[in-house]
Amino acid sequence: QVQLVESGGGLVQPGGSLRLSCAASGGIPSITFMGWYCQAPGKQREFVAIISSGDITNYADSVKGRFTISRDNAKNTVYLQMNSLKAEDSAVYYCYAYIGARRYWGQGTQVTVSS
Repeated sequence: QVQLVESGGGLVQPGGSLRLSCAASGGIPSITFMGWYCQAPGKQREFVAIISSGDITNYADSVKGRFTISRDNAKNTVYLQMNSLKAEDSAVYYCYAYIGARRYWGQGTQVTVSS
């Protein structure tokens, strides 16, 4: 059974950095796209970033220039380097992976940006 496990969330001051990781496991034949969404309290889940198996990336306008998505295909792991964090970045961050035609989700990791 496919599982995605995130790590790296926490509390950080405005202007600080965090690095999120998400590892996929479960006998995965191949993963095409991997990425991140976030969901703040009272809001819908929003797209953050996506990366293809060929390292083509796309970002939400709100994070361009501050966040960097990367992946290690050998480890089935996707990363999100988050720099210059703002209070409005506070949310639960969920990773996802496309395996075949199906999208799988992680359980989420909390990111709180506060002084």
